[in-house]
Amino acid sequence: MGLTEMTVGQWLEYWAEKTPDKEYIVYSDRDLRFTWKQFNQRVDNMAKGLMAIGVKPGSHLGIWATNVPDWLTFLYAGAKIGAVVVTVNTNYKQHELEYLVENSDVDTLCITEGVFDGSYINMTYEMLPELKTAQRGYLKSSRFPKMKHVVFIGQEKYRGMYNTAEILLLGKNVSDKALNEAKSTVKCHDVVNMQYTSGTTGFPKGVMLSHYNIVNNGLFTGDGMNFTPDDKLCICVPLFHCFGITLATMNCLTHGSTQVMVERFDPLTVLASVHKERCTALYGVPTMFIAELNHPMFDMFDVSSLRTGIMAGALCPIELMRRVTDKLHITQITSVYGLTESSPGMTHSTIDDPFEARCMTVGKEYPFTEVKVVNPETGEESPIGVQGEICCRGYLVMKGYYKNPEATAEVIDQEGWLHSGDLGIKDGNGYYRITGRIKDMIIRGGENIYPREIEEFLYHLDGIKDIQVAGIPSEKYGEEVGAFIILKEGTVLTTEDVREFCRGRIARHKIPKYVFFIDGFPLTGSGKIQKFKLKDIGLKLLKKQGIEVV
Repeated sequence: MGLTEMTVGQWLEYWAEKTPDKEYIVYSDRDLRFTWKQFNQRVDNMAKGLMAIGVKPGSHLGIWATNVPDWLTFLYAGAKIGAVVVTVNTNYKQHELEYLVENSDVDTLCITEGVFDGSYINMTYEMLPELKTAQRGYLKSSRFPKMKHVVFIGQEKYRGMYNTAEILLLGKNVSDKALNEAKSTVKCHDVVNMQYTSGTTGFPKGVMLSHYNIVNNGLFTGDGMNFTPDDKLCICVPLFHCFGITLATMNCLTHGSTQVMVERFDPLTVLASVHKERCTALYGVPTMFIAELNHPMFDMFDVSSLRTGIMAGALCPIELMRRVTDKLHITQITSVYGLTESSPGMTHSTIDDPFEARCMTVGKEYPFTEVKVVNPETGEESPIGVQGEICCRGYLVMKGYYKNPEATAEVIDQEGWLHSGDLGIKDGNGYYRITGRIKDMIIRGGENIYPREIEEFLYHLDGIKDIQVAGIPSEKYGEEVGAFIILKEGTVLTTEDVREFCRGRIARHKIPKYVFFIDGFPLTGSGKIQKFKLKDIGLKLLKKQGIEVV
C-alpha cells in the first residue's frame, strides 16, 4: 500500500461506514464497548460541543489524562474540526504543566482528577486561580492569556470548568452543517498533534505532527505485523506518548482493528484483558513485559491468542524477547526504533524477519523512508558496519518544533534529513542496530529524560555549587537518573534532601535515584566536562557502598 492522504477523521468515518457494528474501543475491566459507528457518533457530538465553546481550526486543545474512555473521543473530535491536540505527560507536576501550557498556547485544557500523588484539579487551579471566580467560557488569566476553557473529563462538577456531559449538551446547539463545514477545512498536511519532547537539546519542545505524519506511520507499522480488522490490540502504553497515539491508535485506525484499552498500566488488568477479549497483539516497553511475565497470577490466564506486538522505548534484552515469545506466545514480536520527531517509527523489524534479527536489531527502514548512518564529524555516510549518527528523511519527519525555528534547523538539515542524535550501525543485510547516543538523554523505562532540565531545576537548591546529571545503568528500567553534585563550602546535604526538594515539583521519573557528592567533574584538556565518564564514576561509588546495579 502506498502513502495515504486521508485524515484522522476521514479514517474514522471510513470504518464507521464500512464496519459500523464491529467493536472499535473496548475497556474490558468495566465491559465498556463502542462500535465504530457508536464511537464516530460520540466524536461528532463532542466535536460540536467543542465548537460551541469556541474551539475552531487552529485551536490548541490540551489533553491531560490517563487512557480514560473519552481520551480518544477528544483526540478525534479535535482532529475532525482542525484543532491541534496537545498531549500532556501524565507525570507532569506544576512547573512542567505551566511551562507546557505557556509554550504550546493551549486555549482549551481537558483534564481528569490526576494520578498517583498529583491532583490535576489542584494544579490547574494553582495555575489558573481565576477559574474559581470566572463564569465558564469567560476565563481571563493574567499569566496565561491564551487559556480560555478547562474541561473536566467526567461527570463531576468543578468551579469554572465544563464537564463532559455539558460539552455534549452544548453540542446540540451546533448544526450538522456547521460541523461539516469545519471538517471540510481539514487537510492531511495540517498539524493535528503536538507532543512535547526534550529532543536533542534543551527544554521540552512541541513536536508538530501532521495527519500525514502519524496516519502513514501507523499504517506501515500495522502492515509490518500483518494487521487486519480481525486483530485486537491490547493498549497499555500511554496515549499521550507517540507509542500510544501513533504505533497503537493510528495502527488500529488504518487497519480497522479493535483497541482493547487499559486506563493505567497494571499487569493484572493487561493479562485479564488479553484473556477475556482474546487479544492478538500486545505492546509495551521492556519493564511492562517483565511485570506481566513475573506476575504471581500469570498462569491463571490464557494468553495463547497473542501472536504479535511491539517491544520498544528502551533496549530490548534478547532473553526477555525469548520469554515473551515462549510464555506470552508472541512468536511474531517486533521492535520499532524512532523518536517523536519521526512520528515516531523510523525502522521496524517485521514479523517476516528472522528471530535473531528481531532480537538483536531494530529492523530496516519503514516504507517510503530513507535512513542513513553518517559520520557526526564530517556528515559523510558511514560504511557498512561503521558506527555513526542515525538520520532519516521522508513523510515521517515532523513539520518542526513549535515556535522554535532555530531548534528545528539544528535537527533537520537543508536536505531534509532529520538527525536523531543516536549512534548506530547498519549491517550487511540492511538491518540497523542502535549503539549509543551522541546526546546525553537518559531513557528510563521508555521515558526520555533530559539532564539539563533537572540540572537547572536543582541549581535552585541552596548549597549546590555545581551539578551534572547522567544515566546510571539499571536492570529494571534501562537507566536511572544519577545526580553528581559539588557542594558549596561548608554546606551539608544528604541524598534525601535532594530528593525531597524534587518531590511534587518535577515528575517522579525525573527525581534522581542516585545522588553522588563529589569534589570535581572529569574534564577534557580544554576544560569541558566529560559527561560520559560520570556513569563509570557513579558505578564505582555505588560499588564502594556495596551496591551492584547490573
